[in-house]
Amino acid sequence: MGAVSDAKKAYRLLRHALASRSAVQRVRRRMAAQQPHPRDHYQIAVYFADGAVNMYQMRQWYRPLAELSKRWPVVVLSRQATGAEKLLDEDAPPVAFVPTVRNLEKFVAKQDIRIVLYVNQNTRNFQMFRYGRRWHVFINHGESDKMYMTTNQYKAYDYALVAGQAARDRLSRTLWDYDVDRRTIEIGRPQADHYSGTLPYTPDERIVVLYAPTWEGDRPSAHYGSIATHGESLVTALLASGRHRVIYRPHPRSGVVDAAYGAAHRRIIAAIGAANAADRAAQHVYDDGADLGWQLAAADVAIVDISAMVYDRLAVGKPLMITRPADERASIDTNGYLSDCEWLTVDGARGIVAEVERVRADEAAIARLRMWVQHYFGDTTPGVATEKFHGAIEQLMQEWDEWLAHEVGFVRSDEDDDDDDSDDEED
Repeated sequence: MGAVSDAKKAYRLLRHALASRSAVQRVRRRMAAQQPHPRDHYQIAVYFADGAVNMYQMRQWYRPLAELSKRWPVVVLSRQATGAEKLLDEDAPPVAFVPTVRNLEKFVAKQDIRIVLYVNQNTRNFQMFRYGRRWHVFINHGESDKMYMTTNQYKAYDYALVAGQAARDRLSRTLWDYDVDRRTIEIGRPQADHYSGTLPYTPDERIVVLYAPTWEGDRPSAHYGSIATHGESLVTALLASGRHRVIYRPHPRSGVVDAAYGAAHRRIIAAIGAANAADRAAQHVYDDGADLGWQLAAADVAIVDISAMVYDRLAVGKPLMITRPADERASIDTNGYLSDCEWLTVDGARGIVAEVERVRADEAAIARLRMWVQHYFGDTTPGVATEKFHGAIEQLMQEWDEWLAHEVGFVRSDEDDDDDDSDDEED
């Protein structure tokens, strides 16, 4: 059995290598057909070292970055071919494909990059940290109370742009000797000013329920996924009610670790298809598209797992339920919103129709929700977060100018001292 297993692994590795090589060739051809990047043009770079599977981390920033680039030109430094290919296909900022460190060095040397933004904690970020005389800024790909949000890796960045006071409190509780006041800047959620996508159904009297579970996780402490424990029963009940419209938007990695989890995911998709076939007016949605925003804004009630989707929906300020992990080993930060949220247990999922009605009508729950929205995101008036985001970049650009002036002044001071010494020698 060991030999068979090794052979399968070797085959998968070979297939992956061939696919990667093919993707590199395709990207290089596409890049060669485009106009070359202007020299000394880009002042902001977004560093993305991941492939296509993690594109959701970049997509939500496309529109905020497009708005930002009207003042400061933005480029994405893409390290993997599958990621670069998706960026070229989609509505992303300009892309520089830099798979090797040498490619990266050559591109950086030809540009005026002053700020580097990072949307995740890929270990290859350290290959970019080597460049000084610019700010390295963590902007993340969402707000949440997961362990990921308090990793000591925050200290590797010069600054972090965070959503609000909740993020600052979280970092203060967890990180030793980290100057939260100096190294974090609150920007709210600028993505909420740029919700993308259009409704794939015609609105009617049906109650729209968004179910957006995360993947199964790769270790017990991260077993937040609910598809196999809550998902099938709640979707089945909502499909059968005749009064609800389900939007099912699973994490793109669902089933990559656990085959049973993936099988449950496929059964939900099949159930949605069968319900739509039986009632064409139902217009239930299986959503695996690139656009994120319309789902959050359109749903009357959202059901999500512990993930960034909690906070994506929280920023909308509409009724929300969080699935309680069935695995007791799953780590839950109960210092923030999760200490006061509307939990949906496995048993509760079976009675989801009543639960949906309850959270829609519970005035106390709605008041608590509004309080937490303010705590996590501050002022959610349309346009305010975008203004804060641009203000943060403006602040960093000004600091960059100040440090450059200081450096030039220091060099000139040294040169003056040298001149004085030479004059003394001549005297």
